[in-house]
Amino acid sequence: MAKEGAVEPGHGPEIWRVVNPGTTTALGHNPGYEVILGHGATSLLDAGDFPQRRAAFTGAPLWVTAHDAAERHAAGPWPNQAPGGDGLPRFVAQGRSIENADLVVWATMGFHHLTRPEDWPVLPTKWHRIELKPYGFFTRNPAMTLRREFRQ
Repeated sequence: MAKEGAVEPGHGPEIWRVVNPGTTTALGHNPGYEVILGHGATSLLDAGDFPQRRAAFTGAPLWVTAHDAAERHAAGPWPNQAPGGDGLPRFVAQGRSIENADLVVWATMGFHHLTRPEDWPVLPTKWHRIELKPYGFFTRNPAMTLRREFRQ
């Protein structure tokens, strides 16, 4: 039985697939989505450091929990005033099954900024991206049936 949890840094793939094992297409695929992080970075702080306890979600690039409408904040509702351990660590500590459940996939995005002399006093903009791509839904390429006037 699959349980809620975090993907440990350095132990997970660069692309994660979230699939529906209860459905199989004619090609034998379980349809789902690929989650692709453009810039994933996990915290360099020790797990016991106070700032890390408050933002414990930064310790893993990806978290998966069963949907609960009350669980809306990765660091908990009041991270600046909390002693730590709230948010995602508390959510996954419940040990709920994610098998055949509505899921929430939490991606940690970030980067480690190595400052250069050229960055001072105006830091450059760093863009992040996340892709959510359908995977295994189709049994053929739907573009193959386009009318001739739409083809190049």
